Amino acid sequence: MEPLANRIRPTMLDEYVGQRHLVGAGKPLRLAIEQGHVFSFVLWGPPGTGKTTLARIYANAINAEFYELSAVSAGKEDIRRIVKTPSLDARPRVLFLDEIHRFNKAQQDFLLPFVESGELVLIGATTENPSFEVIPALLSRLRVFVLNELSDEDMAAIIGRTGYDLNADARDWLIEMANGDARQAITMIENTARLYDSISIETLKETLQSKFLRYDKKGEEHYNVISAFIKSMRASKPNAAMYYLARMIESGEDPKFIARRMVIFASEDIGLAQPTALVVANAVFRAVETIGLPECTHNLAHGVAYLANAAKDRGSTAAIGRAMDDAKKFGNLPVPMQIRNAPTKLMKDLGYGKKGENESDDLMPEKLTGRNYFE
Repeated sequence: MEPLANRIRPTMLDEYVGQRHLVGAGKPLRLAIEQGHVFSFVLWGPPGTGKTTLARIYANAINAEFYELSAVSAGKEDIRRIVKTPSLDARPRVLFLDEIHRFNKAQQDFLLPFVESGELVLIGATTENPSFEVIPALLSRLRVFVLNELSDEDMAAIIGRTGYDLNADARDWLIEMANGDARQAITMIENTARLYDSISIETLKETLQSKFLRYDKKGEEHYNVISAFIKSMRASKPNAAMYYLARMIESGEDPKFIARRMVIFASEDIGLAQPTALVVANAVFRAVETIGLPECTHNLAHGVAYLANAAKDRGSTAAIGRAMDDAKKFGNLPVPMQIRNAPTKLMKDLGYGKKGENESDDLMPEKLTGRNYFE
């Protein structure tokens, strides 16, 4: 059966959701589609934001012969076959090349004369910066359109078109999980509907998790002892920490595993209170690697005594936790223009590296202005 994402794909611009800066009234792609302009271009944006759909709508609008290839599997022969295919009329040939950044320089060079002569109207789609991934000679013949991550409202509208019944909580959970990727959301709905009688947060989670396998490399006691070891150092109890260290060594635990946990602990639990803890922990890890058992036991004991007695500060750990929560909640928020890298003319023309009226002085994305993770 044809995937749901294909079955509900819009065929006309008025059905298209999102990218209003490109397809809204008077915007460049809408004008090109409405007026039938024939030209080659690149669609640059995150996954699931409508690149393929836009390419098909454009090709249909200019009454073109439409060919679709993925640069992951296609090569020169596929392009040559398209060019050599007899045309029954004077319709333009549109080649939609998904993941154009996967074409190497030689393959892009091969495309160049066909684009230059007009034998092919090329529409490239990429999630990568075309300034770096498309050769200059080809890029100079393409117009670049930047697609944005779909908004929550856009995602809700697309989910509503699937024809499946989701309550508000399930819909909101799915929107947050999909992070602006409409294809991922549609696929999740389709897979959940195949597995369960209803679509809820619980069944969506079960569908998402079903592809992961859980396993334990060692028994429960292994995790009990390493947990006790870490908690003893965290509580500044060097005697208890030394005992659990001895338990692990006597049980044949890999000393590098113990040393790695100590390196993590030095930043996670001690952090800025005693920055040299990370230096000591790294030195212990290096000694364990170099010396090995049984002599490295002394290095481990030295490190454990130091870490257990050190002052503790989890400020940086809490800060990265809060920041990661925001990263998961809000997804890929736009980086302020003023701090974007702008090594190419295309990027400078798009405003990279230039401060705008709405740019904040704390260099955070606009939605997170004023956020303090070190509270």
